Amino acid sequence: MKLAYVKTEERGATDLLMTQLAERLKARGLRLAGIVQTNTECYDSRLCDMDVQILPEGETVRISQSLGPGARGCRLNPEALELAVEQVTRGLQSADQPQLMIVNKFGKHEASGRGLRPVIAEALSLGLPVISGVNALNEDAFREFSDGVAEEVPADLDQLEAWAFGALDACED
Repeated sequence: MKLAYVKTEERGATDLLMTQLAERLKARGLRLAGIVQTNTECYDSRLCDMDVQILPEGETVRISQSLGPGARGCRLNPEALELAVEQVTRGLQSADQPQLMIVNKFGKHEASGRGLRPVIAEALSLGLPVISGVNALNEDAFREFSDGVAEEVPADLDQLEAWAFGALDACED
């Protein structure tokens, strides 16, 4: 089982890094599954719209919702996230089976057992390497989920690409 994770400190940096990784790996001919996230700054610059693209070339789904100017709750739209999860699950079972899965973030939903968590487990059970972003708030839950097998990879595009190809080589042995 090959599972890697990456952490960054700057807001939105993990999303950008994972998107760049997906683009680079697709350009190198890899068949991917999963999601990457794009954040679009909103008028007040405090919040952003969150969209995920289903890999490899799937639909873009807005997973954020506007809760109004005084709202303090989580802006994630759980129904939209579940739509993305369904599409990623179907991608794992496609005739052109993916070689690797990228998950933009192991977030609050995944930490509580929902979201992409079951899909990550399914991908691993199929023998696919998985790379996920993880933030500090959910790192302990990710470590518990991964049962000590996850490997932290530095937040560097070249090192993530090297991990991906190394994981694929190990899976072929």
